[in-house]
Amino acid sequence: MSHSYIPFESYKRKWIFNHKDLPVSEDDKAFIMPLSDKSAMEVWNKWISNKSSRAEQFSKGDWPAKQDAWSATEHWQSAWDSIDNQLPDAIIEHIQWPDDAKVYFCYEKYQVIETRWDVFVRNWKCFLFFDDGPLLISPNHKQTLMFEQNGQYKLGIRG
Repeated sequence: MSHSYIPFESYKRKWIFNHKDLPVSEDDKAFIMPLSDKSAMEVWNKWISNKSSRAEQFSKGDWPAKQDAWSATEHWQSAWDSIDNQLPDAIIEHIQWPDDAKVYFCYEKYQVIETRWDVFVRNWKCFLFFDDGPLLISPNHKQTLMFEQNGQYKLGIRG
C-alpha cells in the first residue's frame, strides 16, 4: 500500500511539532509524515476499523472495543507533565520494536501520521497535544497503544 502525504509545512496541526517547550529536531521532522485524507482512511479502515471513524464510536466488531484486546491500563499524564522526556516504563516494556519500525499514530479516520518508532519515542509528548483516543499501531507488529483524554493509556494487542 503506497501512501500520499501532506507536506509538513501544509499540515494544519504542524504547530504541535513546532512548540517552543518541546522542540523537535529537523532530522525527526523529516520522519513525521502526515497522511493525505485518502491514505489516512486506508490505514484506519485496514488496521483500526472500517465502521467507526473515531475512538468514541468504536463498537462491537471493532477490535479496539474488545476488552481482551487490552492487557493493562496505566497513566500517561504525569509522565507527560514531567521534565523528563521518557515514555512511561510500561510502554517501553510492552513495545520493543526496532528503531526504524514504521508506526502510524492514528487520531481518527482522516488524521493519521506515519513515522518511525524512535521518532515517536523521542517526541511522544508532541503527538499527545491531541489526546482524544489516538491509537499507535505498527503494520508489522501486533502491540498497540491507545491514549485517553482522562490521562490513561491502554496497552494492547490488536486484532
